[in-house]
Amino acid sequence: MWRSSRAQGGSMAEESSREVAWRRAARCSHTNCVEVARVGDAIAVRDSKAGEVGPLLAYPVPAWLAFLDGAKSGIFDPR
Repeated sequence: MWRSSRAQGGSMAEESSREVAWRRAARCSHTNCVEVARVGDAIAVRDSKAGEVGPLLAYPVPAWLAFLDGAKSGIFDPR
């Protein structure tokens, strides 16, 4: 289920009529993980410990893809 949130100035509508398919990294073997889900034109991100009741962030798909490209290229690695 999905709560209201804001992404890039737009609002995310309530998604109570369908389940959201949350995914986490294959290497995550405990509950301290980040989960992601595609919801419409956004990628939602949440802390697995908080689950349905915790806060979430939502990003437009192009911004999420840019973040992934940066992470893969090492742009966020400590220098």
